[in-house]
Amino acid sequence: MNLTKVRIDTIPAILWGDAGDKIIIAAHGSHSSKIDDCMWVLAEEAVKKGYQVLTFDFPQHGERVYETERLMPNECVRELEAMYSYAKNCAKSVSVFGCSMGAYFQLLAYADFAIDRAWFLSPVTDMERIIRNLMAYCHVSEEEFRERVTVENDIETLYYPYYTYVKSHPITKWGHETYILRGEQDTLCEYEAVRQFADTFQCELTQQKEGEHWFHTTAQLEFFRAWLRERL
Repeated sequence: MNLTKVRIDTIPAILWGDAGDKIIIAAHGSHSSKIDDCMWVLAEEAVKKGYQVLTFDFPQHGERVYETERLMPNECVRELEAMYSYAKNCAKSVSVFGCSMGAYFQLLAYADFAIDRAWFLSPVTDMERIIRNLMAYCHVSEEEFRERVTVENDIETLYYPYYTYVKSHPITKWGHETYILRGEQDTLCEYEAVRQFADTFQCELTQQKEGEHWFHTTAQLEFFRAWLRERL
């Protein structure tokens, strides 16, 4: 499989496979990168089906860990829009794959774009709920959060401007054919939130028994691979 390194608006990216009529824009999750295990599995299976796959690093991830600006949803949306513009010049049909927070940013960015279909792995479908759960874990009220701006903890640092953006940009539209895979024991993206999203937007939802939020074991990745093969 051909791997071609490119830069799109200075953002380090990789094109997996050869150019054709179909391309998938793949967005990684938190503490991950454009070469995460799930990206490799996606590319290996998608290229067999005639897709080219485009992966890239979000701010402060992968080759961009040196960046000091905080990761913010609006910037990630801008970068996803740049990826879409690039992809449209490469292929007639654009699809998307998103893992965890990468899926959330795609929900923000691509609701009104021409997307053939979407595959989401452990997607964050309700970011406000996750942040509020972390606020409760840290015993921080919204007023205290606003005053402190940043709340450090052993899971994920909370940043108030990020929270205000999330609150003011609820996910209310998603009309693309979508397939979702989550782990049965995913405690970050709770079943009720993902199920509600799937029901609202008529997405197929599959659960891996005893699976976690982070698909990383051999068994989890093989389940993911088999799931992809049936839906690509």
